[in-house]
Amino acid sequence: MLDGFLALYVFMLAAFTGYEIIARVPVILHTPLMSGSNFIHGIVLVGAMIALGHAQTPLEIGIGFVGVLLGAGNAAGGYVVTERMLEMFKSSRPGGPEQRR
Repeated sequence: MLDGFLALYVFMLAAFTGYEIIARVPVILHTPLMSGSNFIHGIVLVGAMIALGHAQTPLEIGIGFVGVLLGAGNAAGGYVVTERMLEMFKSSRPGGPEQRR
């Protein structure tokens, strides 16, 4: 029982700390911050898959499935945002940089 409360405490502390850190980031830095943290989304996804692999009760399996689903969506969304950000830096001129001379 104590382990459950400790896990809930750590989760709530991490959620509060994450919210406070992200809330203080200037708007212009949100996209680079997201693209720079894509590896963290992958680690979260691997952790959710490991937790789902160890699940035994239907409740644990359901929570694990939702965790994997949200982790995969978060990782894929991070790469989509990164791709959109990189598209903004490409030249809109036809022909590319070698034909500008």
